[in-house]
Amino acid sequence: MQIFRVACREVRPIRWIHDICGEVLRCHFDRFCLLPDGTAAGRRKRAVFAVVELGAATERSIQEGAYSIGPLASVEFPVIKDWLEIEAGISPLFRPGQAEWQTDLLFKKPFTINEHVEFMIEAGPQLSYATSGGTTQIASEVTLEWMIWPSAERKFGWFVEPTYSYSFSRGHEQSIGIATGLMIAIPSN
Repeated sequence: MQIFRVACREVRPIRWIHDICGEVLRCHFDRFCLLPDGTAAGRRKRAVFAVVELGAATERSIQEGAYSIGPLASVEFPVIKDWLEIEAGISPLFRPGQAEWQTDLLFKKPFTINEHVEFMIEAGPQLSYATSGGTTQIASEVTLEWMIWPSAERKFGWFVEPTYSYSFSRGHEQSIGIATGLMIAIPSN
């Protein structure tokens, strides 16, 4: 028991030194990253109501080998902070002789890498309508998304999003694609 008490007394000064060094480093960092109201940029995170994504998407059918390209627009809402976000999007994709309208509803699990980078794993249903032939397909979609915010305020950023989809309709079409574009955060207040 005496050995344990001696060990505890020796550890306390080391812990105290660790706490002081950590506080000095934190103050040194905050000195260069203060907001106008005097709070540290790294300590205040803006509450976001939604994030609008605008960009371009391309997709390749694995069976047919045909490429499609077009614009995309989506909006995502945080449902449970740091656990669940929901994204609804639409994208018309064009290729010679055909246009295809895709809508999706993705459930996203966010992972914050640092104050400038987020990574998300997404999955959900996708509905697509092809104008040539009038076929409608229901599919599932899996996406990995990288979100890059140049500033800690997270007003604007950009995203890169590789996708994979599997159709439950006849033929079970599979496709891979990538989307990229601009993100605009809409603050909650």
